[in-house]
Amino acid sequence: MTALLPELDGAPARAELDLPLVVTSLMRGVVYRETAPEVWRHLLALQPDLRDHVAVLGLVPVVDEREGYAFLRQRPEDPDAERPLPRLVARRSLSFPVSLLLALLRRRLVVADAGEGGRLVLTRADLVDLLADFLPDPGRRNRLVEQVDGHIAKVVELGFLRRMPGPDGGFEVRRVLKAFVDAQWLGELDAKLAEYAAQQPAPTTSTGLEEDLL
Repeated sequence: MTALLPELDGAPARAELDLPLVVTSLMRGVVYRETAPEVWRHLLALQPDLRDHVAVLGLVPVVDEREGYAFLRQRPEDPDAERPLPRLVARRSLSFPVSLLLALLRRRLVVADAGEGGRLVLTRADLVDLLADFLPDPGRRNRLVEQVDGHIAKVVELGFLRRMPGPDGGFEVRRVLKAFVDAQWLGELDAKLAEYAAQQPAPTTSTGLEEDLL
């Protein structure tokens, strides 16, 4: 008689695994371990199946088990492919203030990780100050304050900030941002800021960051 092996780390039994649940959850956006623990458990156990399933759509799953998030990313285009797959993920350049805010938030995550780590929560005033430090001209600072809620809303829409409950709950910086603002781009931030400061009026074109997330 064959003994039944116990499931490790609370993983579902193979017969109970639900690939459609995992795929549809990822197609809706980023899956977080803390907010979707059941989906996360199935996702970890089904990673090979998931890769094979979404590959036919030209997608690649990105799973960070340490940080606790997963999402689908468009597979890089193959220049030698006879019939390239159409993109499911539209690439849209982000405005300079939104790109700048993302890069500054990424830098704050680096600082937070070097300290106590854990969740990084900022208030609206923190976000205004974060951007305003790079706009010494008072007139441009005033315009920023007038427009900052729109920039914050865009970053929330992209999934890199999460509004905390309550009227003054602030915004949690989601760690999936680390997968989109890489070390090379962050290292070039000072040069981009110098270029930004030299331009009058403030530019509205992209700094190089693009939205590429389901």
